[in-house]
Amino acid sequence: MTTEPVDAAADVAPEGAGTVPSVEELLDLTVARLGGGRRDGQHQMAVEVSDAIDAGRHLLVQAGTGTGKSLGYLVPAVRHAVVADERVIVSTATLALQRQVITRDLPLVAEVVAPRLPRPPKVALLKGWHNYLCLHKTSGGYPVDDATLFDLPSDAAAEHPAEEGRGRSRRDDGAATLADHVRLLHAWAQQTDSGDRDELVPGVPDRAWRQVSVTSLECIGQRCPLLSECFPERARAAAREADVVVTNHAMLGIAASGSPNVLPEHGVVVVDEAHELADRITSAATVDLSLTSIEHAARLARRHAGAETAVLDAAAQSFGSLLAQQPAERYPLGLPDELRTAVSAVRDAARELLTRVKPEPGKGKEGAEGGTKMAQSAVLQLFEVAERMAAEDSTSDVLWCARPGDGPGSGWGDGVSRLHAAPLHVAGLIRAGLLAEATGVFTSATLTLGGRFDAVAGSLGLGRDGDDAGEWKGVDVGSPFDYPRQGILYVARHLPAPGREPTTDAQLDEIAGLIEAAGGRTLGLFSSRRAATAAAEAMRERLDVPVLAQGDDQLPTLVRQFADDPATCLFGTLSLWQGVDVPGPSCRLVLIDRIPFPRPDDPVRSARTRAVEQAGGNGFMQVSATHAALLLAQGAGRLIRSAEDRGVVAVLDPRLATARYGTFLTRSMPDFWPTTDPGVVRAALRRLDA
Repeated sequence: MTTEPVDAAADVAPEGAGTVPSVEELLDLTVARLGGGRRDGQHQMAVEVSDAIDAGRHLLVQAGTGTGKSLGYLVPAVRHAVVADERVIVSTATLALQRQVITRDLPLVAEVVAPRLPRPPKVALLKGWHNYLCLHKTSGGYPVDDATLFDLPSDAAAEHPAEEGRGRSRRDDGAATLADHVRLLHAWAQQTDSGDRDELVPGVPDRAWRQVSVTSLECIGQRCPLLSECFPERARAAAREADVVVTNHAMLGIAASGSPNVLPEHGVVVVDEAHELADRITSAATVDLSLTSIEHAARLARRHAGAETAVLDAAAQSFGSLLAQQPAERYPLGLPDELRTAVSAVRDAARELLTRVKPEPGKGKEGAEGGTKMAQSAVLQLFEVAERMAAEDSTSDVLWCARPGDGPGSGWGDGVSRLHAAPLHVAGLIRAGLLAEATGVFTSATLTLGGRFDAVAGSLGLGRDGDDAGEWKGVDVGSPFDYPRQGILYVARHLPAPGREPTTDAQLDEIAGLIEAAGGRTLGLFSSRRAATAAAEAMRERLDVPVLAQGDDQLPTLVRQFADDPATCLFGTLSLWQGVDVPGPSCRLVLIDRIPFPRPDDPVRSARTRAVEQAGGNGFMQVSATHAALLLAQGAGRLIRSAEDRGVVAVLDPRLATARYGTFLTRSMPDFWPTTDPGVVRAALRRLDA
């Protein structure tokens, strides 16, 4: 998607004959167009962003809910991009914010400031290759992954339309539903102007989308007969011409992991929702190896390149037999010798196979070249993963085995054991891959932990406050909300500390009493799906209010139902801790069942904790407490979303009041009025309900 310069602005000369208005003047004009008024925090943010970009100094800006931070960075970003002729990348973590920026905020800024800049600004949206439909694939240029895909009645799609939302359908009977979705995609290919998956409503499951998309490695590039119509190529061409390019954290992760060319040349990168960047880059740089992935690569090599795969097949079976005997555990000293030998055999077989995966002579059948590229991509990825895992010096990676149903990384749902490799640290990747040649502006409502920027700055490769003086600056522009008057932080100090059980009777009694006092109106944030489900079932039996639980329906549907009916409660896990925006009377009480420390068997955070301790630091505070502080700040931030909101954040974990680290955690949360008195809280909730 590309937003062209506003036509009306193209013929208007910049006001002031060469004088460009200040960033504050441009911000005032933009806010006035919206009918809004001046916000001091927003103006401070815009000035700080402008100054940091001009000085080439990295900036961390904490901007509380209601500040209007998107305009606070977009106005200086657009101004700098046009005046300095230096491209700016803007990245978001969530699809919702990306849509807001590219469809509402950025076009508004571009339209308002265009007559006052030397030229109208151009903006573009850029996503990963697989997010776009491949016209060559839909026209038969690639082989169909499932040979039985279209062996179905032609009227199947009409009888069983897809429901709203990606990954859901009215039927769940395998190939028939898949074929329906793929037929829909082929029809959409004739209508769409962008090929962007997120513009397809209703959406389709991942398996169906794979039938009409390719990865960048699978693309045949300049040899494609439909190159001039290629959706991802057009998106990249538009990005290369744009002043401001909107993308996502996954793309930054790819760039930081060693593929900087996925982004057009730029001098500034603005990261919104920056508190999520380190985890997103960790995810982008995490790989896995399984018997299934090896067999898949071998199958593609045989089918589409006619290659002999006996050596890889033998290596796969040896690896699979050995992996099946491995417990779910982390390997702090690298892979065990026998397992490393098996992975090395897979690596060597994949390397040798790569030399033979090429189009079969005399085979000019439709999709042959595309099929060969699919095979080459799969074998190359297999080689790179196995080479990384078999390395003698694996200290930069966290290696572990995950078995079905055993701990983090095991929830694949396909019954397959896997080896995983994740980077021990990503600060170096961010520093070298994103910030070596660009100025970074990082913003979020939660960037200070324990009242300081150090932890987040360190995770971004910026060092501690005071290191390399002048390298980065942290600024908290505050929030327009009066947190001590609008909200109460209640810690249930009288409850027992949480144990292994998902919920206790005392906890359920406390939850029921608080919800009764609030008249429903409760968002329950739980540390596990098991706890959320148990609490929801108990409240449905005890209370006469609707209780929704994550998993009952698609999350957007549940949030909409929660917002529409003030008596309704919504219980869920991590997806609800961040991004849920329900202002008004429907959310008067936010329940948090326990301090959200990472699981003790989380392999990546366990390894990072050990690394900190080996360096002489406090692993618990720097890893576990920092993780918990960030989530607590995000979860508590669900309560006050407008100046009229009032309510209570209730933490049912007494350690927040009794443990030494409790002060660090509460200093990371909004500055609510604190209490441990259940009577005071219930009375306040009853007054709000009345």
